[in-house]
Amino acid sequence: MSAPFHAVTRSRIAETRNLIAPYVRHTPIARLDAGDFGLTDTDLLLKLEFMQHSGSFKARGAFANLMTRDRGAAGVVAASGGNHGAAVAYAARTLGIPATIFVPAITSPAKLRRIESYGARAVIAGERYADALAASDIFATESGAMAIHAFDQPETMLGQGTVGAEIEADAPEIDTLLVAVGGGGLIGGIAAWFEDRVRIVAVEPDGAPTLHRALAAGEPVDAPAEGIAADSLAPRRVGQLMFPLARRFVDRSVLVSDDSIVAAQSLLWDRMRIVAEPGGAAAFAALVSGAYAPEPGERVAVLLCGANTTAVSL
Repeated sequence: MSAPFHAVTRSRIAETRNLIAPYVRHTPIARLDAGDFGLTDTDLLLKLEFMQHSGSFKARGAFANLMTRDRGAAGVVAASGGNHGAAVAYAARTLGIPATIFVPAITSPAKLRRIESYGARAVIAGERYADALAASDIFATESGAMAIHAFDQPETMLGQGTVGAEIEADAPEIDTLLVAVGGGGLIGGIAAWFEDRVRIVAVEPDGAPTLHRALAAGEPVDAPAEGIAADSLAPRRVGQLMFPLARRFVDRSVLVSDDSIVAAQSLLWDRMRIVAEPGGAAAFAALVSGAYAPEPGERVAVLLCGANTTAVSL
């Protein structure tokens, strides 16, 4: 068994859940009439994680890092397409720690404003996430600030895995869980929690098939980083730590188009009055577009993971 399995385990996720519980929300689950979304003979649940502090699941990993690692005197630094940066900024403000966040130029104005609203210093560096990450690494080396990786960090994955613990506590009956994938910290942590107890389906935009390509290649490889969800679901490749977990516990990876994501956003607003960002709606897009087709009687949960966006035009 490789090191990542030892680093990110069900027992350590449970410990992390207890540690960060005073600082994060236990987000609700909505049980829906699947027929309202054109689905038949399916039990449908939505995990409303976009209601988390800072507008996405990322607050969990941010607090896990800040509460378990030696922060030093220089504060913290992170690179982010937006959500991770907002989460680190929020957690740092809560705990009284200075934060510097490097973001690429594609970061949405809504996410940039949220980072700055929490008192962090936001620095635009390059066009894509990889550029911001390189700049943040230089800053960490020169300043001594503690770097918090958005996905390829054990503490980050342990925090994100607490989403899985909540889902199991509130909806132990589910057969399948659909999860959007960027760098893979979220699905890696969730996979470590559930192991083989539910079917975990990864969902990615077809313009950023990072896990899809990694699973085909047998290792993390570079992939395109394009599309409507590029600010949250388009790193260059998935993390090394999450990949063994995904290869062992993720049932499959499915791809969705930008048009399907936009349609899913519109449907969530029309039927639920939920405004989800593109990355936050990607997993739902797989279900309503048919990219993932449930078996008759299947009990499906969809993780809506983020809502840091301006209101969509509907």
